[in-house]
Amino acid sequence: MRLICLPFAGGSANHYWDWPTYLSPDVEVVAVQLPGRADRLAEAALDSVDPLADQLLDGLSPYLDLPLAIFGHSMGALIGFELVRRLRATGREPVHFFASGCPAPHLARDRSTDRHLLPDREFLSAVVAMDGVPREVLEEPELVELVLPALRSDFTLVETYGFRPQPPLSCPVSAFGGDHDAEVSRGEVEAWSCHALDRFRFRMLPGGHFFVNTCRPALLRLIDEELARV
Repeated sequence: MRLICLPFAGGSANHYWDWPTYLSPDVEVVAVQLPGRADRLAEAALDSVDPLADQLLDGLSPYLDLPLAIFGHSMGALIGFELVRRLRATGREPVHFFASGCPAPHLARDRSTDRHLLPDREFLSAVVAMDGVPREVLEEPELVELVLPALRSDFTLVETYGFRPQPPLSCPVSAFGGDHDAEVSRGEVEAWSCHALDRFRFRMLPGGHFFVNTCRPALLRLIDEELARV
């Protein structure tokens, strides 16, 4: 099978380069490179989930010869959720959906804390505070110029996301959270159960919002266990 991996805000496909070493050799990791970063830096980043999910659906067409599982962390979980819905509409619902470090999409958000509207310096400081980018980036104007457009687009995508009710997913759903995540609470992660028609698994792992980095071996063991059930 294939595991399609979607990045967090400001992240890239490079985050998943070593995941195959933790997973069964029967699982091919396909890391998605979104526009506006790394080798797609010349392309404009998209700041709305719908056109991005539509593009991903088109781009996945060569990969549909094997069963798919979808993993997304933070922003990637929102994009993944909408992608799974689109795949379901075509009759190709994935065999598993993994949502990591992200509140369930139906939950109301406090728009007063939106960061994408902040001036550049304040915006970057807020991203640094949540370990979204290294603090050293703020000291390099050239780096700021490179990362700022995609970062702001990513935060706009997340903070302006509008949930539309649909029936729950029939594929199994797993939701992961960090037990010291200041961005996403345990209850917000557990609320993903509303989007699972049948099997739902919920686990909290040690770490903050980026437990996906600091607790990687444990996270990937859980993913591998679920994929082995398929």
